[in-house]
Amino acid sequence: MTKELEDFLYYLKYQRNFSDDTVNSYKYDIEKFYIYISKEGILLEDVTRDNIRNFLTLEIMNNITKNSCQRRVASLRHFYSFLVDSNKIKNNPFEFISAPKKDKKLPDVLFKEQIETLFNANKTRTDELAIRDQAILELLYASGLRASELVDLEISNVFLKDHMLRIFGKERKERMVPFSNSAEFYLSKYIKDLRIKLLLKNLMGKTERHLFLNNQGKQLTTRGLEYILKEIEKKCGLPFALHPHALRHSFATHLLAGGADLRVIQELLGHENINTTSIYTHVTDESVKKEYNKAHPRAVKK
Repeated sequence: MTKELEDFLYYLKYQRNFSDDTVNSYKYDIEKFYIYISKEGILLEDVTRDNIRNFLTLEIMNNITKNSCQRRVASLRHFYSFLVDSNKIKNNPFEFISAPKKDKKLPDVLFKEQIETLFNANKTRTDELAIRDQAILELLYASGLRASELVDLEISNVFLKDHMLRIFGKERKERMVPFSNSAEFYLSKYIKDLRIKLLLKNLMGKTERHLFLNNQGKQLTTRGLEYILKEIEKKCGLPFALHPHALRHSFATHLLAGGADLRVIQELLGHENINTTSIYTHVTDESVKKEYNKAHPRAVKK
């Protein structure tokens, strides 16, 4: 790793407070570019627009998605901007470079009936970790948290009586998010019983502040959360895929369909830009069409 890249990653992590996953994504994208310019014998400060276009063309020929191509350009633009600000180079060759437009993909959303099926099926489990998993499901759907926000949530930021969470989202931006009576019920049971038992398994005793723990009493990771949801999917015999963002998307879509203001949903989700939140209006439009086609006698039946 070069000194320039090392300094940039340090800046992202400790000055911008980016998550480890985000920092690693930047590192991966920039190292890809380093490999290309090294093979071409081009110095970092001598990169031209033609070099960048050739790099992107090769990436696309290697079947990189449009979304990943967009991310490459954004990562490198930010990296070069850092180098300019640090007086390490004079110009940012990525400043006016645009990547192919992202493919628009509507988020996966569970219908309300599927949510009920999920929650009811998980309630029938009798294994020790069932109550933790039910609390996770309830909280993801009740508060629309990102996977990283759920695993980073500290117990001191859970206010059971007020039904509120203090969440630190992207770039450590703080917001308060409510949760439901049902989520409060299962959270209380988990905290007062199972969580204490899990803590006893952690001989290091370093993760007491985190709300959700794995079966060894250590802080749950995003990968661990994804594994738990896949296990719930298998144990409950669900006829649909389950992942953290499906519950976050369902939270937002069902709120919007129920009449909640888009600005309120933006705040609850922790979106910086209202345009990010507006995708859920398209999701509800698609849901309306599906329900219409299913119910109206003159609609197209598939």
